[in-house]
Parts: sequence; C-alpha cells; structure tokens
Amino acid sequence: MPTLRGSVMSNLISVSSLNTKIKSLLEATFMHIMVEGEVASVTYHTSGHLYFSIKDDKSSIKCVMWRSSVAKMKFRIEKGMHVVINGSVSVYTPRGEYQLQAVKIEPYGQGALAVAFEQMKEKLKAKGYFDALRKRPIPKRIGKIALVTAKESAALYDMLKVIEKRWPLIEVIVVDTPVQGDSAAVTIAKALRHADTLGADVVVFGRGGGSVEDLWAFNEEVVADAVFAMRTPTVSAVGHEVDVLISDHVADLRAPTPSAAMEMILPDKNEALFLLDETVERLRAQWHHSLSHKQRSVEHVRSLLIQNAPVRRLQETALTFVRLEEEFLRHMRYLFERYTMRLSPQKSYFDTAMGTILERKERQAHHLFESLLNADPRRQLKEGLAEISRNGKRIALSEIVEGERFSLEDGTVRAEALCIKVEKTNTPPLSKKEI
Repeated sequence: MPTLRGSVMSNLISVSSLNTKIKSLLEATFMHIMVEGEVASVTYHTSGHLYFSIKDDKSSIKCVMWRSSVAKMKFRIEKGMHVVINGSVSVYTPRGEYQLQAVKIEPYGQGALAVAFEQMKEKLKAKGYFDALRKRPIPKRIGKIALVTAKESAALYDMLKVIEKRWPLIEVIVVDTPVQGDSAAVTIAKALRHADTLGADVVVFGRGGGSVEDLWAFNEEVVADAVFAMRTPTVSAVGHEVDVLISDHVADLRAPTPSAAMEMILPDKNEALFLLDETVERLRAQWHHSLSHKQRSVEHVRSLLIQNAPVRRLQETALTFVRLEEEFLRHMRYLFERYTMRLSPQKSYFDTAMGTILERKERQAHHLFESLLNADPRRQLKEGLAEISRNGKRIALSEIVEGERFSLEDGTVRAEALCIKVEKTNTPPLSKKEI
C-alpha cells in the first residue's frame, strides 16, 4: 500500500466534521429566507409537527414546521397548493441531510386568512352547518334577549341605545366576553353556551368593526360549533355590512351591524302605538256596529216574543175555543130541533111500544124471581134435614169416616161436627123420584 504524504494527511477530515462544517455554513448562509413552490406531499403528524415537501419544475426540498408554529396557522396546506415559506435551512448532522425549517407559511398570491376562511367554509358546509332548512325563525314577540359581546364595547352601547329607542319593555341580559385575541374564540363559545341556558327568546352575539384579524374569532370552528348546537334562535351581528364571517352563515339570522340587528328583530314602539291606536279605533267601530246590530236583533226578538207569548197564545186559543163552542152549540140546537120535528111520530110509536115491552118484561122478571126463590135449596130442605159438606164441597154421608170433621147446613144454620162412629143401616137409600 502506498504511503500518503504529509500534505494530504493535513487536509483529511472526518464525516462528522464535514457535516458539521456544512451545517454551520448552510444555516449561517440561509437564515430568514423566503421560498416559493408547490406542495408535493404533506403529513400532519400526531405529535403536532408538520412534515411536507415543495417542488418546482426541476427539483424539490423537504420541509418541516414544528408544533408551536403549526398552532399559529389559520389554514391547512394541501397537496398542489402554491405557497410561500418563511424560514431557514437546517442540517441534520447524523445523516448529512438538510431541510427547510418553516416558521410561517402563506398562500402564494393571497392571504392566509382568506384561504383559511374558504377552507373552514367548505368544511362546515359539508357538515350541514349552513343548511337553510335547519335555521329557525326569529320570534316576532321577544320578551327577553341575551347579548353576547364585550361589556364595555361600543357595539353593546349601540344595541342598548336602539333597544331603548325601539322597544324598552324588553328584558336584556348581557353576557360579557372578549371578542378578539388568541383565546377569544374559546371564551365566545363558552359565553354562547351559557346564554343558551338563560331562557331568552333570542341570542344576539357580535362586535363592532375591525380588521380581518380583529374579527377572526368569529371565523373559528369552536364558535361555529357552539352556534350550531344552540337551542335558542341566534343572530350574528359582527362588524360592518361588508364583513361576512363564518358565524353569519351558521346563525339563524345575519345582521350587517349590531345596531341593525336590534332594528331587524325588535318592533318600533311608535309604530306599535300607531297600530294599537288604529286597532282600538277599528275595534270601537266594530263594537258599535255589532252593538247596533244586536239591539235591532233584540227588538225583533222582543216583538216576536210578544206576538208568540204563551199568555197571548192562550188568550187567543181561549177566544177561539169560546167561538167554536158557541158555534157548536148553535149547530147542535139546530140539529136537535130539526131531528125532533122529524122524530115526533116515531117517538109516539116508540113510547107506546116501549111501554108495552117494558110491562111484559116486568111480568116475566117477576115470574122468574118467584121461580128463583122457590128453587133455592135452602127452601127445599125439609125440617130435620141438612146438607153435608167437607172443605166447602158437598158430599154424601157415606163418604165420612170416623174422626173426620165436616159441616152440616140447612136453610138457616150451619154447624161444624166431628164423626165419632160410623155404622151401616139396612134401610135402602131413597130414589130420586121419592125425593
């Protein structure tokens, strides 16, 4: 083996030393650089770190963004997206690999918040948060309203001023919450959930105008989730009319400003008083018309009642009855006189015939009465003879047995007897002819 000369040996370094020198050179040279390219691959790791690569038409480079920087991003990068990366080159010495370490990522040619807004809009639309069928109508009569906003904000002052002007009878509950800042979205969502438990007829949430960054809390998913889950009808009143936010799409009603929200959902007291006066006048006119009609109806019914009163009907019926009775009596007298004249000869003949018949019938009746008296069994019984009966039924003496009770009766006396002894005689019984 040939021996290396001393000059060559003096230039010899290790792999680690080379990588270290390269690391120092690259990281010192490429600090705070901006690189634009197309996202070739992207992985959101469970640890929270973001691993991706970008490319152009000739080459590509690996990139990484640590979890702390990822948490500050308003949108998610996707494959094929054209981005601008703000960061620096870093070298991993053990493997001699370098990568672009991103601190901030912006969409190429447009703001990050605009991209984030569109991404969130598409995501929530796919979940049904914007469906018109799920939106509830705002009650026409509102007795209690909950205002979710900053307690000392101009927006709250404007809403209270409009309430006092339009409908001061309403009960107002103010739910204080920060409306901008990094943690505002979480506190707004918490305030909305609390307002949903207060029994209000409607919940209005919002704030005054500001930059996109100032209003961004109302574009956060946590606020959209809270609005979507509410049982109380909601009104989004954030910023000015030109500011359209995610909360506007999810809420049941979008108002261009906080003041406009109060004008949209509350009635105008002056208009209500005018309508009330108009209604009172209309009711008064209807009442007078109805009363007049009822009075005419009562008079008509009264006249009918008088005409058809039971006493009057009875009087008329009694008069009719008297008139009919008189006519009937006159007619009967006429008929009686007429038939009397026609029946006079027949009456004389009838009287004579009836007298003869009655006289003959009286003689027959007298004869029958005498025959009846003579046929009375009690008169036919000879002295010393009696009729024998048992239990009201006539029997022969031969039917009586010793110890039996029976009755003896002649024409004038009836006696109860007890048979002590029965003896047969040799005298034959009398025939009917002998009797």
